Amino acid sequence: MWRLYALMKQDLIDRLSQHKTLGAAPREELEWLAEHGAIRKLDTGEVLSVKGRQVEALYILLAGRLALFVDRGGGPDKVIEWREGDVAGLLPYSRLVAPPGDSRALEPLEILSIPREHLRAMTSECFAVTSILVHSMIDRARLFTSSDLQNEKMISLGKLSAGLAHELNNPASAIKRCAAMLEEHLRDSEESARGLAAAALSEAQIAAIDRARAACGPRQSPTAQTALEQADREEAIAGWLARHGLNAVNAGMLADTDVTPESLDQLAAVVEQPALHAVLCWASAGCAIRNLTAKIQDSAAHISTLLSAVKGFTHMDQANVAEPVDLAANLSNTVEVLKSKAREKSVAVTLELEAALPEVRGFAAELNQVCGNLIDNALDAVADGGRVEVLAARDNQSVVVRIIDNGSGIPGDVRDRIFDPFFTTKPMGQGIGLGLDIARRLVRHNDGAIEFESRPGLTEFRVRLPIADRKSTPD
Repeated sequence: MWRLYALMKQDLIDRLSQHKTLGAAPREELEWLAEHGAIRKLDTGEVLSVKGRQVEALYILLAGRLALFVDRGGGPDKVIEWREGDVAGLLPYSRLVAPPGDSRALEPLEILSIPREHLRAMTSECFAVTSILVHSMIDRARLFTSSDLQNEKMISLGKLSAGLAHELNNPASAIKRCAAMLEEHLRDSEESARGLAAAALSEAQIAAIDRARAACGPRQSPTAQTALEQADREEAIAGWLARHGLNAVNAGMLADTDVTPESLDQLAAVVEQPALHAVLCWASAGCAIRNLTAKIQDSAAHISTLLSAVKGFTHMDQANVAEPVDLAANLSNTVEVLKSKAREKSVAVTLELEAALPEVRGFAAELNQVCGNLIDNALDAVADGGRVEVLAARDNQSVVVRIIDNGSGIPGDVRDRIFDPFFTTKPMGQGIGLGLDIARRLVRHNDGAIEFESRPGLTEFRVRLPIADRKSTPD
């Protein structure tokens, strides 16, 4: 029996010497692993470690494949895979306690498991193995960081595209609607112009028509009218048209101008039927055309503003090195692209920027993602009709961005965990717990700092970023 055990142990050491990750370690260290480890075999689909439960061991893969699946709200998603020759599970000096998802065998799996309680002894007895595993841990952290960041970017872009589609729909629909109405009013204008051409108009009549046309331009009065006052005005003009035997269909259009019953009396005193009808139809059509083209211009400008904001938010021309960033413009763009979400909840979002806010030094796209995550979280935190404030001001050699909401606050028992990866207080499917973790990573990457304070009715996140030194900026 002892001889069989010795043969099995020798075979295991030989297999470890051929291991892609650990094979270069001294043989005595491989013998230590074989002595303190245990062989485990799993069938396809069997779970090795479970989300939320403590990882029990270092796993050295001898055969088969293993994958980590994380549920991001749409079902389990494979985020990392290990194959024969890799190591997984608990690594020396790792802060990993519980995994963010389930580790499951993709095919029949054979591993050498080194229990958690032996890892401290391993670091003192097996220097080469420990060094190899620390490098593996760094590579794993880099892989997780890259994967998490990419996934969070895709989620952010998904939210952005949904809000942008909703935001663009209103001005696009307005342009389509106005264009259809514009065709109709152009036809009316052409018909009334033919009627005017057929009338033998005197110089005095043409002058009166020109005055009426000028009055039918956009209203010059700076005083805003209530809906009741506007209705009374429209009713008065409709009454005038009816008394003169004219179609009142244009009353609403004329009521949007500076035309008054008195000015219409002056016109009627000079121009009689049927020319009077042609004049008013022509003037009304011209007024409608000008109003519709103004609405089309406003809607097109709104679309252009949104697209510029999105381009600035995503920063498509992102440089590969840190550069001066106009934080004021970036915050404005971020607030603009999140307006539709704020409107859905009737949330008041205010943006207060210090005059001549200095540029900061960093990566524009990363800073946009930080501010986007924090403002988006604030919008989620407040109730319908809530308030979110975004402020930025200089503080010595830094710019401090403050994002404040009047939501219910962060519970005291979870405040120490809100920056932990995969920790979220949102319902399933509404968050995967990476937004704040990534925000902190990106802030640090931009040589900044992030902190927060929270109580019921007020939560404030503060991001401090270094001011750009223009003297050291390359031309």
